Amino acid sequence: MPRNNDPNDHKGLIREAYRIEGITLPECRSIFLDWALSLPADRDQTQALNDLHAVYAAEEADHPMTQVLAEGLQSAKAPKRRGGWRSRPR
Repeated sequence: MPRNNDPNDHKGLIREAYRIEGITLPECRSIFLDWALSLPADRDQTQALNDLHAVYAAEEADHPMTQVLAEGLQSAKAPKRRGGWRSRPR
């Protein structure tokens, strides 16, 4: 797999997804999952998503990977439910 210097896409997964002609939404989601799992622990995922979306959304607005990146951003911004004893009524 080609490597590049982009700290947001060090394996080039997102870049390559945009190059695959006829790629489908489910295939993009699968690639996105692989990207998310391979992102280095010291790299902020939300910032990486913001950066990648900014790079690709303007030129590839109708591409399914752009939709997946946007969905990822929405999930990252959604409030998280606190679990455990703190979420139980008192």
